[in-house]
Amino acid sequence: MGIIRTSAFSVSIDGFAAGLHQTVDNPFGDRGMALPEWMLKTRMFHTMTGRDGGSTGVDNGFAERSMENIGAWILGRNMFGPIRGPWPDDLWKGWWGPNPPYHTPVYVLTHYARASIEMEGGTVFHFVTDGIEAALKQARAAAKDRDIRIGGGASVVRQFLQAGLLDEMHLALPAVLLGAGESLFAGLDLPALGYAPVDRVTGENATHVKIGRKSA
Repeated sequence: MGIIRTSAFSVSIDGFAAGLHQTVDNPFGDRGMALPEWMLKTRMFHTMTGRDGGSTGVDNGFAERSMENIGAWILGRNMFGPIRGPWPDDLWKGWWGPNPPYHTPVYVLTHYARASIEMEGGTVFHFVTDGIEAALKQARAAAKDRDIRIGGGASVVRQFLQAGLLDEMHLALPAVLLGAGESLFAGLDLPALGYAPVDRVTGENATHVKIGRKSA
């Protein structure tokens, strides 16, 4: 049986998962591109984007493991694109071009219905308008015995934590302060929700912290 997890989720030291003012040209918002910089340097990311090179150390190991054994993804609408409100048309198909890195069914949480989009490489975007539990039910059916990865953004991860539906969370913390943005932990009391740190490893460009459910 697979688990429900968040992996390689980049967070600033002051707890922000993205900066303010997200746009098409600036998907992580003000100063936010400093957050995934640790991953952008890895061999895994270079390979995924069709390039040679990249680091092969601790950070790369976490990046590689983050993509293993995934049968389905769940994303918030901001992770799919910067468009707000009703869909103006069907032209926007995600940040990643014709062959996104997911290669599985992806369930996008939104308030506005839209037909599914089949992309190259096995990625199919499905748009779910009735909440995280409905998305999770569909993702379980698609993933079978593999993991379901909650890809973000911060609001979606918070919802899964608040509902006690997340089994494991791997955070990557680069030495970055954003000062403002999308807070990952706003309104959450993780110990009260049954979560505790279970591991910490220092990488070349980020500290990796794994949070899991407390033992009974």
